[in-house]
Amino acid sequence: MKLFVGLGNPGAKYAMTRHNIGFLAVDEIAASHNFAPWRKKFQGQVCEGVLGGEKVVLLKPETFMNLSGQSVGEAVRFYKLSVGDVTVFHDELDLLPGKCRVKQGGGHAGHNGLRSIHQHLSPEYERVRLGIGHPGRKELVSGYVLHAFAKADEAWLDDLLRGIGDGAPHLAKGDAGKFMNAVALRTVPPREKKQTPKKTMVEKAPEPVEEDSRTPLQKLADKFR
Repeated sequence: MKLFVGLGNPGAKYAMTRHNIGFLAVDEIAASHNFAPWRKKFQGQVCEGVLGGEKVVLLKPETFMNLSGQSVGEAVRFYKLSVGDVTVFHDELDLLPGKCRVKQGGGHAGHNGLRSIHQHLSPEYERVRLGIGHPGRKELVSGYVLHAFAKADEAWLDDLLRGIGDGAPHLAKGDAGKFMNAVALRTVPPREKKQTPKKTMVEKAPEPVEEDSRTPLQKLADKFR
C-alpha cells in the first residue's frame, strides 16, 4: 500500500496558487483513475483507489502548509506504513515551470511543508518535485508561491498534470523512470522526423541508333583499315 500526499493550503482562496500544485497533482490522479470520493480524515481529505495493481491512498492535508506533517503522520500510523511507502507531491522553486523530478530523501530546502513532514516522519520519503520557477529574489518568494498561476501558465500546467495522471501507476509500482517518461510524453512531445522526399530517377529516352547499312563484308574490311 502507498500513500501519495499532495501539499497545499486549504480553502478557495489558495485553490489555484503555485503553492497548491501538490493538491492539483493528487486531484488529477484521483480523477484520472476513478478513485473513491474524497472524505475528511487525518486532518485532511483522503480518497482511495488502485494504481498499477497497488492500493493507493491520496491525502491532502488541511492543516495549512507549515503543519502538513501532523496530517501525514496520522495517516502513516493509521495504515501502519513505513516512510518508504510515502510519496509527497510539492512545488519546487528551483525547477523551471512545468519540470518534474523524482527524488528519494534529502533536505527540505526551506519548504515549510517538507520541513513539517521531516519532523513527524524522517527525511527518507519520496518526493515528486513540481517546478514553478523562482521569482528571482528571495524576498519575493512568499508572495510568489501564494499567488495564482498566470494565464500564460495554463498550457504547461495542464500538460504536467495530465502527465502525472498518466504516469501514476508506474510511480505506485516504484518505477520512477517510467513515471518520468509518461510525464515527458505530455510536457515534451517527441518531434516528428522530417521526411526528405525521395529523389525520383527520370528515365531518359534511349537515343536513336543509326541503322548500319554496310554489308557484312564491308564491316569486316573496315576492322582492318
